[in-house]
Amino acid sequence: GHPEDWNLEDSVSWLGRSTCKDLLPKKRRRTRIPDKPNYSLNLWSIMKNCIGKELSKIPMPVNFNEPLSMLQRLTEDLEYHELLDKAVKCESSTEQMCFVAAFSVSSYSTTVHRTAKPFNPLLGETYELDRLEEFGFRSLCEQVSHHPPAAAHHVYSKRGWTLWQEITIASKFRGKYLSIMPLGAIHLEFHSSGNHYVWRKVTSTVHNIIVGKLWIDQSGEIEIVNHKSKDKCQLKFTPYSYFSRDVPRKVTGVVSDADGKAHYVMSGTWDEKMECSKIVHSSHGSTSTEGKQKTVYQTLSPKVLWKKYPLPENAENMYFFSDLALTLNEPEERVAPTDSRLRPDQRLMESGRWDEANVEKQRLEEKQRAVRRRREAEADYEGYIPLWFERKVDAVTGELICVYKGGYWEAKDKQDWSTCPDIF
Repeated sequence: GHPEDWNLEDSVSWLGRSTCKDLLPKKRRRTRIPDKPNYSLNLWSIMKNCIGKELSKIPMPVNFNEPLSMLQRLTEDLEYHELLDKAVKCESSTEQMCFVAAFSVSSYSTTVHRTAKPFNPLLGETYELDRLEEFGFRSLCEQVSHHPPAAAHHVYSKRGWTLWQEITIASKFRGKYLSIMPLGAIHLEFHSSGNHYVWRKVTSTVHNIIVGKLWIDQSGEIEIVNHKSKDKCQLKFTPYSYFSRDVPRKVTGVVSDADGKAHYVMSGTWDEKMECSKIVHSSHGSTSTEGKQKTVYQTLSPKVLWKKYPLPENAENMYFFSDLALTLNEPEERVAPTDSRLRPDQRLMESGRWDEANVEKQRLEEKQRAVRRRREAEADYEGYIPLWFERKVDAVTGELICVYKGGYWEAKDKQDWSTCPDIF
């Protein structure tokens, strides 16, 4: 077809038609949490002993936390799940790649003001998000390792996709700033086409750790590969520079097919929106100062694929949580006894009872250490075995990764949690 025929609106117009099922009353979810109390704490007194240490080994008071666990934070990657629902409907795999790329960037949009750290989950802690009725997906996370902290995540959508990942957070305190490096691949497979995308996260940096106002930046490259068609998208996150005239938090990228032919240009920012423009002609431009030839793309006008939702009213007093984040720790019946919503120190912290939360946090961490000592004393101890996930070699990446082995939702239906460890 001609480039003029390419019209994203056509491919997504089906979204506008609501079905009767969508008109059912949605479950009411909470729209606020208690305001963050105003506690002052001398950060330096804690941090001066920590330079060069792995962050997960430092006993941190809840004063630096937000009232969500890393498992809930990982689940927030799904905030813009409708991008994947749209991707299912795409005609071509390169067009689909544009939506996947926009989705991979969208998971950073919540980080711009979120300078507090999530709770490091206890070993065996789980978190479920069942949005099967409302949004067609359900998600399960489990903390599968404590040192280094690692979480496995599995999401199934009846709208035609499955996403899974195992993420280990490596962090280094470097004096003025903190680097957070999520290690591990994110996998996304579309059911009907079998298109299987893999990508990894970029490094996040928290600046002004000791003095001044904390701020967060993302930098590095994400390469997304569709292992079925061999399409690729190379995304570049430009680090913030005081001297640059560039727009801050800039993300740019190119989507190309198996033969290396470029089809789309991606551009935008990780905290606001991503657009894609179809390439109609590419030519070699002037040679840059480093002697590399720049490629110049002629494109059609850009289409907005993703736009960040505005933050809820009063967000600045509620840890800058989004509407989704506000609902994640809402108490819910029938979840596993290991669910993050039931973690007592996090619950006390959310209620603003920070001193009690700190006492409780120490109790939970000591309880976990005691269990670990007992386990390691057993002669035939093989290492921790997760409950809902199992270690397998991934066929595509060749990595050993924790994948969902099933059983959680069945256990939930029967309310049979007899295999769950007592962690709280």
